[in-house]
Order: sequence, then C-alpha cells, then structure tokens
Amino acid sequence: MPAPTLSIRDLTVDIPTRHGVLRPVSGVSYDIAPGEILGVVGESGAGKSMAGNAVIGLLSPPAHIASGEIHLNGTRIDGLKGDAMRRLRGKEIGMVFQDPLTSLNPLLKIGDQLSETMLAHLDISQSEARQRATAALDEVGIPGAAQRVDSYPHEFSGGMRQRVVIALALCAEPSLIIADEPTTALDVSVQAQIIALLKRLCRERGTAVMLITHDMGVLAEACDRVAVMYAGKLAELGPVRDVLSAPLHPYTDGLMGSTPLASRGKDRLHQIPGSMPRLDSLPTGCAFHPRCPRAAAQCRVDPGPAIEDGAGRAACFFPIDREAVA
Repeated sequence: MPAPTLSIRDLTVDIPTRHGVLRPVSGVSYDIAPGEILGVVGESGAGKSMAGNAVIGLLSPPAHIASGEIHLNGTRIDGLKGDAMRRLRGKEIGMVFQDPLTSLNPLLKIGDQLSETMLAHLDISQSEARQRATAALDEVGIPGAAQRVDSYPHEFSGGMRQRVVIALALCAEPSLIIADEPTTALDVSVQAQIIALLKRLCRERGTAVMLITHDMGVLAEACDRVAVMYAGKLAELGPVRDVLSAPLHPYTDGLMGSTPLASRGKDRLHQIPGSMPRLDSLPTGCAFHPRCPRAAAQCRVDPGPAIEDGAGRAACFFPIDREAVA
C-alpha cells in the first residue's frame, strides 16, 4: 500500500463563544491515498466543510484546530501559519468551491488567473505560464482554449466556469484536491461531465481528492470510499460499494432510504425523524440516538466506539448486520 497523501488523526475543531465552546468537528480520523477519491457526506451542519477548511487552513477565527494532527505527504501541516500555509495552498493543496464565481476574479481574464497561480508556485517564465494556462483549459474540455484563455469569467456558462476552477485547482500540480460541493449548482448532465472530468484528471495525475457532498448519486459515481459524518463525528467509513449497498450505521441507512432510486418505483421515501442537533445543544451519549430506531440505554450515555481508518467501520454499538440484510 502506498503511503497516504493525506492523513488526519483525531482532528477536533473548536469555536469559543460567550456561552461556551462549540465543537463542529470532533475526533475525526481518516486517510486518502494517492489517486483515491474519498467522499465526505452528511446533512448540513455535519462538519464536512469545516473539516476540509481545517486541512487547507481556511478556518475563520475564532474557529481553530483544538487537537489532532494533519499530515500531507508525511509532513505535519496543522501547525502551519501565515506565509507557510499560503505557500502550501495551490502548490500542494488545491480547492474547488461550490460556486465558481467565488473562486474567480471577475476583473481578470481566465488566462491571467491561471498564469498568476502557476507563477506563484512554479519556477516557470511568463510565456510558459501562458502556454500551460491554454493547455490546462484544453485539458478540462474548454472549446477553443487558445481564444478562451483571454475571456473573462462572465463570458463562460456555469459548467464551463466550474471546469475553469478545476483547471485552476490543478494547474500547480497539487497532490491533494478538496472539492466542496463542486456540482451542486449545476444541472444533472453537466454534473456528470464535471465528475467524470475530476475522476479522469485525478486518476491520471495520482492526485488525492476529498469530495465533500450531500448527493449520494455523486458519491456512488465518483468515490472509492465514503466517510459519513454526523454532528461533527464520523458515523461510518468504508468502501463506497459496501457503505451504499449495505450500510452499517443506522444514520447511513437513513440517508440511503431517503435517496430516490429507480428500483423503488413509486414507494415512499424514508424520512429520518427530527433534525441535526445544534452544536450548543448536543445530546449526551451518541448524538444520533434521539433519531435512531436502534437506540438503547447505552447509546444515551456513551458516545460510541471511535472509528479508525479501515474497511467497513461504524461508530455504533448496534450496527446493522450486513449478512442478515443480505
């Protein structure tokens, strides 16, 4: 097995407030191997984006990493500040945001933005950066890349802008890409194209990907493994096929039951009762127990077993028996 590109161990993020400390990420651990796409899924407020922002150093104060370690290619990065972290962004870690317009400067041509990123992180000339910018646009499927390199962001459609953002994230040849809901604002056909593009480029380059999403269809299509988060903690972690076809954790099972599938026909979708708890009013024990059909007395006092990275693990005292379900 190759050494992981990204290794997160017991990551905890705290937000101090006047009324106490909020903990949006609590004791999260997982690895992402070179060329692997790990999907991070959960309801809004589960801590998915907060974990990604902690990796790339984009936590907004007073949020901060309270404990744990983050290693990138064997080097610990969770303590990096200021210029040291800025040098890492773009060069070693690329970011693809949900809305491409937030990632692109509307006043600069696309080619200038790509060139600026490469010149900041690579030892190349201005003319070479220009050539690479054109090649990058061509690689992500922008028609007429040699001409469109001089276009402004508003001259592209939403799908084309997202392709540009992917080119921007990859142009300095990072070893890790964090893609935060990269297809949410796109229609289904364009969504499929973007996912296929991201998969192809990352497989060819051996780039590791943390794909943050709430879309189970995107997970099934794009990812190798899945990390399911609930109330800041990992609920389940394992290969995508196993997790989606035979989930171990009742929360994952609820997510799958609420996902429309052609095989269900006209059957009603399952709805998980209740909602994600607020960070300032987390229940004792397992945070999911008020909504869980399998909860017992133990779940109300004990947060459940921690998940170490491995194939098919769930933070649950009473996981679903895959063999019984099969």
